[in-house]
Amino acid sequence: MSRLNQVNPDQAEGKAKDLLDIVKSKLGAAINLTQVMANRPAALEGYLQFSGALAGGAFSPKEREAIALAVAGVNGCEYCASAHTFISKNLKVDDAESVRNLRGESNDARTQAILTLVRRIAENRGHVSDADIAAARASGLDDGDITEAVAQVALNTFTNYLNNVAKTDVDFPVVQLTGREAA
Repeated sequence: MSRLNQVNPDQAEGKAKDLLDIVKSKLGAAINLTQVMANRPAALEGYLQFSGALAGGAFSPKEREAIALAVAGVNGCEYCASAHTFISKNLKVDDAESVRNLRGESNDARTQAILTLVRRIAENRGHVSDADIAAARASGLDDGDITEAVAQVALNTFTNYLNNVAKTDVDFPVVQLTGREAA
C-alpha cells in the first residue's frame, strides 16, 4: 500500500482535479504516480510540463522509454520499471530489449550510446568524466543529445524518487527488479 495518499481523481478538487483530468484525457486514466503527485498540484503540473517539453525533443519515443528503463534500473524503481516496460511493449519493443534497457544496454548502437551516458549520469549524480563525454561524442551524440540526456535523467529521477518514497501502488503489470540492473 502506498505510503503517500493517491488522490482519487473522482474526489479531487481545484487544480489537482484539473490536472488529473488532463492526465485522464491523455492516458485514459490518471495513473497512480500522477495521483501521488496530485498531493501537491505544483509537482504534478511541473512534471506534466517537463515531460511534455521533452516529448518534443530529438529523442524518439523508444529512446525515451529506454532511458526511463535505464534510470529506473539504476534507482531501483519497480513502479517505473513496470510502467515503462508496459509503454515500451506498446511501442513494439520486445521483452528482451526492455530487460536490456533496464541494465542500460541495447541492441541498437545509438540507443546504447545514449544509455551508456545516461547510466553514467545517474550513477554519478551528474559528475561524469571528460572521458564519458568524449565517449558519448565518439558514439555520435552531439551536445544537444547530451543536454537532452541530462534532462531525461532528471525527469526520470524525480519519478523514481517519488515512487520509491511513496511506495506507489503499481498499476501496470509488475516487473520485478533483481538488483542486477544497477550493477
